[in-house]
Amino acid sequence: MKKHWWPEPDAGEIVWCNFPEDAGIDPSVKPRPAFIFKVFDDEAPHYHVEVVYGTSKKTDKLHAGEFLISNNEHTAYQLAGLSYSTKFNFRNTAQLPFNDDWFKVPPKAPHGKSPKLGVLHPSIIGC
Repeated sequence: MKKHWWPEPDAGEIVWCNFPEDAGIDPSVKPRPAFIFKVFDDEAPHYHVEVVYGTSKKTDKLHAGEFLISNNEHTAYQLAGLSYSTKFNFRNTAQLPFNDDWFKVPPKAPHGKSPKLGVLHPSIIGC
């Protein structure tokens, strides 16, 4: 079956990703939120992205290289499109092709037929 390549994303988007487990080369069976840190357009319209791992586990403790989008931060949380407080870990990143092997349409599909959940609030990225 032919791969479906998603349209060009923007850095700062939060997407539904089958982030590789244990530095593997295969997509995980469990999708999760990931933050697009960089977009590579060298092979446009087949884009590649560097994504930052997201998890809703152990959000009460942050380590170096991690940031949290908490459900207590209502505006940032709503913009992100998350279902739970989620931390993102810059010590766990991956460069992936932006296609349907790695990125899926999330439940409730807040942005239609797109893997996009939402975006980072400007206060989180320092704008």
